Amino acid sequence: MAIEKVRTFLRERGFEGRVLEFDVSSATVELAAQAVGCEPEHIAKTLSFYVGDRVALIVAAGDARIDNPKFKAQFHTKAKMLKAEDAEPLIGHAVGGVCPFAVNDGCDVYLDASLKRFDLVYPACGSSNSAIGLTLAELEELCAPCTWVDVCKLPA
Repeated sequence: MAIEKVRTFLRERGFEGRVLEFDVSSATVELAAQAVGCEPEHIAKTLSFYVGDRVALIVAAGDARIDNPKFKAQFHTKAKMLKAEDAEPLIGHAVGGVCPFAVNDGCDVYLDASLKRFDLVYPACGSSNSAIGLTLAELEELCAPCTWVDVCKLPA
């Protein structure tokens, strides 16, 4: 199970005791915000895209949306999200629990500038009922190697 893989990954880095597991689903931004008890924009959602023969995982604020022209300028291809059935085999996490750490080879992690508004964000931990609160520095540390990008837009 992916959460066990993530738990091992976090244990090796001194973060395991911070995993939050819920009795309710946290599979969407809204559900995760309710479970955590925060505003939806503080959820660090991980969006997955086909980019050439690799997977690009873009971690963005819960209220951010992909900006197609920015995505194309960054990745030199049209934004094409992974099919749900490809998520677990390619990333190692199923839809609803995709997170940016403890991922399969062939995945590149990008942190979107939309996160920089917050001191603390909450990505999933490999299951549809988990999260972890992280500072941006901690998120960057756990996602390394990763790259900061600006490929999202915020609501008006």
